[in-house]
Order: sequence, then structure tokens, then C-alpha cells
Amino acid sequence: MKTSARNQFSGKVEQVLIGAVNAEIYLSSKGDATIVASITKESVATLGIEVGIEAIALVKAPQIIVVTDFGGYKVSARNQLAGTVVAVKPGAVNSEIDIELNGGEIVAATVTNDSVATLGLTVGQPATAIFKAGAVILAVQS
Repeated sequence: MKTSARNQFSGKVEQVLIGAVNAEIYLSSKGDATIVASITKESVATLGIEVGIEAIALVKAPQIIVVTDFGGYKVSARNQLAGTVVAVKPGAVNSEIDIELNGGEIVAATVTNDSVATLGLTVGQPATAIFKAGAVILAVQS
């Protein structure tokens, strides 16, 4: 699939929790990451999402928050993918940060150059890519 979303996690739906309005979908990616998506009940029905089907989780790079030190805090974002910075690609205003996850997948984040400097982001540094379940778009084969 060709999309403008830099982050595409292919995998299998492991769990579907249906609520009054929204549903939580747990997708185990081909690496070792589990992606949690929050979508409407209507989307679950329209896409035919059920345990065992193959799906792709899409997340735009600007939706990714890069954390290098939690400082003892916990965050509410369900998706927290730990890895190592493998590329810092500076631009005029923003930089792309590529984080390789333990399973080998790459997460691309777009952050300001100020954030790169503040976090001291460099290749080889441990970092965690964080994004909310609501930032995930699911796609299935039609």
C-alpha cells in the first residue's frame, strides 16, 4: 500500500474490545511490537475487523512523540515502542528521527530541531516512540 503515512505496521489482529462508541484493536506487528488502535464500532463493522485477520496500522510521523527519559513519570499514551535512534535527518525547521525497534521495524518521527537539541538526539541513543491509540488508522485488504 502506498500512503503518505511513514509508519506502517503490518500484522495480525490479536484482540478486539468493543465499547459503547469506540473499540480498541490490538495488532501484533511482524516485529515484536503491539499496536493499539482506537476506532469507532462502525469502523470495526465496516472493515470487518475480527481476531486473526491481517491489518496495517498507519501512523503519521508528526503524531510520534520521542522520549529519551521518562524521569519517573508514566504517560497515558497506549503505544510506547522502545528502540534505538538509527538516523537523525535535519531539515530547515524539523528533523526526522528514525527509531529502530527491538523487532527491527523502524518508526519515523518528525520533531522540531529545537527538540532534537533539547533531547540531545544522536544515533545510537535509546529512545521511545509514543503515540495515542487514536492516532492509529487501520487498513485491511478489501
